[in-house]
Amino acid sequence: MLLLVPTALVAAGIGYRLVYPRYDGPSLDAAAAWDLVQDNQIVLVDIRRPDEWQATGTAKGAHRLDLRRPDFIAALSDLVGGDRDRPIALICARGVRSARMANLLAQNGFSSVINIPEGMLGAADGPGWIARGLPLAPD
Repeated sequence: MLLLVPTALVAAGIGYRLVYPRYDGPSLDAAAAWDLVQDNQIVLVDIRRPDEWQATGTAKGAHRLDLRRPDFIAALSDLVGGDRDRPIALICARGVRSARMANLLAQNGFSSVINIPEGMLGAADGPGWIARGLPLAPD
């Protein structure tokens, strides 16, 4: 969830800024994630919506798992064969939803959750999977 937090009084009223979820666990840039996917060292999970997958494609090697699924945690656990210690890297559009979900997974016993904060489309953390020219799987 994004929060609006007052930052300062300005002449016309109160100013606000967006506060994004913070994830203090490990993170990778998209290029490093791609290297680890190729070496089968991480399970890459694209947690965006199906319409987003269709619009851009998915990172090659990523598993598609819509974060809105009510059984998301159980489905992810099944994906990794019940091994909650297996390194799982989460990617979304711009790193906001992946940070939120990384926190939730860590709270639910997943011990090796990795965030890709630049996401597919880029953010302050980097240009993103697509702009880096990393391989895509079609929708």
